[in-house]
Amino acid sequence: MKCPICGKPASERYRPFCSRRCADVDLARWLRGDYRIPGEPAPDNDRDA
Repeated sequence: MKCPICGKPASERYRPFCSRRCADVDLARWLRGDYRIPGEPAPDNDRDA
C-alpha cells in the first residue's frame, strides 16, 4: 500500500501513511476543509426568525 500523500510505501505504525508528517498533512487538510462532499448549501435559519 502506498501513502496517499507522498506515494512512499505505507508504515504499519502510521498506516495508511508512511510517516507522522504525512498523517499530519492529511489532518491539516481535513481541518481546513479541503476534503468536502459537494451538496446544497445549508438553509439560513436567521431569515425565518
